[in-house]
Amino acid sequence: MSIPDRAEVVIVGGGVAGCSIAYHLAKLGITDVVLCERKQLTCGTTWHAAGLVTQLRATRNMTELAKYTGELFLSLEDETGQATGYKQNGSLRLASNEARFEELKRGASMARNFGLEAHVVSPDEVKERWPLAETDDLLGAIWMPKDGQVNPADVTMAMAKGARQKGVRILENTAVQRILVENGKVEGVVLDEGEIRAKKVVISGGMWSRDFAAEIGVSLPLHAAEHFYIVTESMPGLSRDLPVMFVADEYSYFKEDAGKLLLGCFEPVAKPWGQDGIPADFCFDSLPEDIDHFEPVLEMAVARVPALAETGIQLFFNGPESFTPDDRYLLGETAEVSGLFCACGFNSVGILSSGGVGKALAAWIRDGHAPVELADVDVRRMQPFQSNKRYLYDRTKETLGLLYQMHWPNRQYETARGVRRSPFHERLLEAGAFMTEAAGYERPGFFAFEGETPSIEYSYGPQSWFPNAAHESRHTAEKVTLFDQSCYAQFHVEGRDAVRELNRICAANIDVPVGKLVYTQWLNERGGIEADVTVTRLSETSFLVVTIAGSQTRDFSWLRRRLDPEAQVFALDVSSGSVILGLMGPNSRDLLQALSGEDFSNAAFPFARSKEIEIGYGRVRASRVTYVGELGWELLIPTEFAANVFEALIEEGANHGLAHGGYFAINSMRMEKGYRHWGHDIGEEDNPLQAGLSFAVDFDKPDFIGRDAMLRAREAGTPTRRLVQIRLDGGGNAPLVYHEEPIWRDGAIVGSVTSGGYGHRIGASLGMGYVSCPEGVTDAFLNSGRFEVEVACERYGAHVQLQAFYDPAGDRIRA
Repeated sequence: MSIPDRAEVVIVGGGVAGCSIAYHLAKLGITDVVLCERKQLTCGTTWHAAGLVTQLRATRNMTELAKYTGELFLSLEDETGQATGYKQNGSLRLASNEARFEELKRGASMARNFGLEAHVVSPDEVKERWPLAETDDLLGAIWMPKDGQVNPADVTMAMAKGARQKGVRILENTAVQRILVENGKVEGVVLDEGEIRAKKVVISGGMWSRDFAAEIGVSLPLHAAEHFYIVTESMPGLSRDLPVMFVADEYSYFKEDAGKLLLGCFEPVAKPWGQDGIPADFCFDSLPEDIDHFEPVLEMAVARVPALAETGIQLFFNGPESFTPDDRYLLGETAEVSGLFCACGFNSVGILSSGGVGKALAAWIRDGHAPVELADVDVRRMQPFQSNKRYLYDRTKETLGLLYQMHWPNRQYETARGVRRSPFHERLLEAGAFMTEAAGYERPGFFAFEGETPSIEYSYGPQSWFPNAAHESRHTAEKVTLFDQSCYAQFHVEGRDAVRELNRICAANIDVPVGKLVYTQWLNERGGIEADVTVTRLSETSFLVVTIAGSQTRDFSWLRRRLDPEAQVFALDVSSGSVILGLMGPNSRDLLQALSGEDFSNAAFPFARSKEIEIGYGRVRASRVTYVGELGWELLIPTEFAANVFEALIEEGANHGLAHGGYFAINSMRMEKGYRHWGHDIGEEDNPLQAGLSFAVDFDKPDFIGRDAMLRAREAGTPTRRLVQIRLDGGGNAPLVYHEEPIWRDGAIVGSVTSGGYGHRIGASLGMGYVSCPEGVTDAFLNSGRFEVEVACERYGAHVQLQAFYDPAGDRIRA
């Protein structure tokens, strides 16, 4: 096949993801597509995948994409004539202890919320569906009848055939040497045979993607790891419809494979591979056997399926698969290069994700934005440092196994820690901090009591740090607490046109007096919330934007790409230049006045004002703002002065009852106040009217991104979907909610929880979530029905309202 010199889209990599993207682009009518595969289709990792096709994922949108994959696999053979080997034989997830059973039941509730069929079954019912399994030690299991399995190579070939039938050109034995980039935009690819010019390029090169992207300064953090499975000899009487069986506490999965049994594992300590580079000639290759590494899994498997002891092993397989630092794949347009997309790092869920990934990315390429919110897998969630080879090598030892470990709330990574630290790190450890991680940043989760060793005992109920967070929350309400918020990202925007450009990007009016802080959202053209930030006017021509740690890459990319290139305005990420301390509580005013000699009264320093003050020997920007619902200030400190300012605060703070606080207390208090968190409670599919943030939108501004969509939403009247505050009945005896628990009203599911936590100041289990009503979500709707929240397949009564449960009028923050 001849190689064209131009194409609309070039796809690099011919695994299941690349072929799915090509297929779905063609289905959208985008057929001027060239897929370049360095060797043969599927020859990297696709060919040896286990081919499991499960549907339940962590969020509704991710589940919808997985459901679509199953639906696609059902129809591909009829459409293309290429067999796929797909069958819906269902899956069983086994629990032999209470913690795992609760996790599975919480998952079943979530599945019900997503419209998936999921059943809690007894050990006897497991035995009926899987006669070879030992079930005497089981508490139960979850049965999902719509799950299944597929032949990975066959389904890839089916999508490739479907793409070719619609005009896509697939070039095997055609290696892409590098990607062409000009002025920050992709322009095509370079082959040995010449160039193909294209305005859109997709990297779906599997385990080669990191090094390939790094050549043009693009960060795709992933690392290969060895993945083991065995295939037995034929087992007479083994049903071809045997369900897939997952035994996570034994790190194993079982599936029928042409009359044989395949046993694979995700062991707790994995073996990273390819840290010195992936061989260029790697093609349908396997890695050396390591029986010693696999033996502990095999021993548990023989106890679970005793017939294995009497059955020979036909194949011991070890092959590489790529893993990311957070076990979620990398999808979407890269932050560094416009028009360059990626779909890689699939963490052993590439087959079950492939259909949805192809459909979503094809629409993203066509429309310029994701078809649904995909923040969980958006490549822009990653930080550039995460492509560090040593970091990836160390983290990959853990991430493979985490797929089958308990998915505890607040679970902390144990590997590749200590990457980003504030200047206060050692002082906080000395004070008893238990460090948690956000975007690689070490930050206190809580502080141990005197004589206590800081640690976490995980559970779905109150964890071991609950008394600590309760003390910190109440102390913040009664006295004053110091929080290290140095992980927040900061962007400096400056220039003659800065106010004009930021006012177009921000929904609120930021053309305010110097020293004014504005809480605002950045909206997309559809009115969805892309970012949740504060903007402080530093001078007539300069502004400071502050956002959360996890959105640093994403938000800065959004900002840069929406500034008019002809405008006189410059944006710079200055996050490393300053740190932030939060000083929160009723005694914060007296403490700051004593330290600075300034007047911090309401008249002199009202809420949402910001100005420079002196503390110790440093100049500090104090901004009166809070995320905990108490009187307080955030202190922005140049990094080199941070230690001195910290010491001054601690010394004078002793006279005002100052204590330390961590992020578990912050989450508790922000839940009580109903403060939204981007990525959980608000996101790119939620508009400010639905989220209860219309106060942060200036409808009178003549122009801002998303204005037309917001005007249409306002004209439509009361939103039919709205964020509400939830308080479970029962006080401290109520279960805790975390994410995606179904919300019931009068016997019907009307919404789901977006985030949760225990409110220590009010003594209740709290949540936020969206509920829907065709006639509009009003106070009357909320007050007239009986609401319940489903947790682990049981329903609990709840009170639902639009206002915060703690200080709804905001009197305390304006005290």
